Amino acid sequence: MNGEERRRRIAERVGGTPVSATELAALFGVSRQVIVQDVALLRAEGVKILSTNRGYIAGGPERHTRVFKVRHSDEDTEKELFAVADEGGCVEDVFVHHKVYGTLRAPMGIDSRLKARRFMEKIESGRSALLKNVTSDYHYHTVSAESEAVLDLIEEKLRDLGFLVPKKEDGKS
Repeated sequence: MNGEERRRRIAERVGGTPVSATELAALFGVSRQVIVQDVALLRAEGVKILSTNRGYIAGGPERHTRVFKVRHSDEDTEKELFAVADEGGCVEDVFVHHKVYGTLRAPMGIDSRLKARRFMEKIESGRSALLKNVTSDYHYHTVSAESEAVLDLIEEKLRDLGFLVPKKEDGKS
């Protein structure tokens, strides 16, 4: 059996009941390290496999995403990040559409007040500036959550805070 076939069979074998790398190695006649590498390759291909203390299980719950166009001052950045995290969302990234450079995107992965605070500490240290500052404070966030309902709550919160760009200002009807 070649590596591609083995990885296909690993993906089929991993389910709701944990299975260890050692068990998979014995099943496929390879070393535990080969299984660990196969799982890494599967994950890189987008297969959702979680590691637990009892073994591998099929990926977690599906996440829903939505892109929000927002605008606010530098001083309100922490409030924006807290609002998303407090409602159960994760700010996956930030991006802007620059007229010369095109789309500039940076990963964030902020899903808690702690991570938001750490991000703000880096910005406040003066090591760098917020990406939104190159586009007159307009920027976008890809936000993920466990459901569309949570994304609706986040959208409502951003609107209430005055951060969500209204559709007419966004150029959409």
